[in-house]
Amino acid sequence: MGELRLMKGNEALAEAIIRAGADGYFGYPITPQSEVVEYLTAEKPWERTGMVVLQAESEVASINMLYGGGGSGKKVVTSSSSPGISLMQEGISYIAGAEIPAVIVNVMRGGPGLGDIQPAQSDYFQTTKGGGHGDYRLIALAPSSVQEMSDFVPVAFDLAFKYRTPVMILSDGAIGQMMEKVELFEPIPRLTDEEVQERYPWATNGKPKGGERRVLTSLDLDPARLEEHNHHLQEKYRKIEENEVRYEALECDDAEYVIVAYGTSARVALKAIHLLRAKGIKAGLLRPITVWPFPTKKIQELVEQGVKGFLSSEMSTGQMVEDVRLAVNGRAKVEFCGRVGGMIQSPEEVVEALETKVIGG
Repeated sequence: MGELRLMKGNEALAEAIIRAGADGYFGYPITPQSEVVEYLTAEKPWERTGMVVLQAESEVASINMLYGGGGSGKKVVTSSSSPGISLMQEGISYIAGAEIPAVIVNVMRGGPGLGDIQPAQSDYFQTTKGGGHGDYRLIALAPSSVQEMSDFVPVAFDLAFKYRTPVMILSDGAIGQMMEKVELFEPIPRLTDEEVQERYPWATNGKPKGGERRVLTSLDLDPARLEEHNHHLQEKYRKIEENEVRYEALECDDAEYVIVAYGTSARVALKAIHLLRAKGIKAGLLRPITVWPFPTKKIQELVEQGVKGFLSSEMSTGQMVEDVRLAVNGRAKVEFCGRVGGMIQSPEEVVEALETKVIGG
């Protein structure tokens, strides 16, 4: 068993960044994720592993630091909350276009605008549909516990380098701030510069004398080449959709009704299905772990299995529900329930929504 600690979600994430062998963290404080940079500063990972920690002058600066660091083959990460992630969108598009590995953490808060510092899930569209310009995708992992805030960090780095793409850990203010027991994984050593160059031949290297010139850019003024590059990216995204879908299905084997929820909403929905089962209603929970790629095929399997209706439970005005409807494709009933502005639904509210909107609607 690994080391056990009682930690906030943000703290567990920060400790995992150090243990995952990250080379650099570049970020800017914003509630409710400020503990990430605070923890990293207090832990002094430059003394533990040689990792760089830098508070950038803005979110725009931090995302462009990821471009440079990731482009040199280094494990780099930033974290922010909703308004800060909005500022990063241009840089995220550049990183995706240049095929640079990077990890971005969003601890979502209420909006739109400055909103408040309470938890929300209203950045789903921004994350899964491409918040910046152009045709690109982000792999997005959605933790629903403090343990997963830790566990998903090395997974995110692995996926980022496997596909040379930005990966987002999409959390929320409740998971970032709550405290739970965490089993920490064993530290992963940082790669040396020589190991980086050997493992990632695409990475920039300063063009040593007589060496190969390596250019990583998202700029191509030749429309034919740019079209070819876009087709290459789309083929990569198809491979990700085939190979990297992650989800958790609970009580779904005999379910007649399924609640689809992620993050904090999934924790609430788990209690809701227990309440529904106690009433004799065969309810299950499908928790997307990757909100992109979305578990479309699993939902289609549940429809074929005979599920009569789905309820998308979110802390938004209804965003993921669109992907549920696309997956169901009119073959079963799909309804939505949600709270916004930093409000979290109660299990009883979810139960009532399924009973009234899906079963009795």
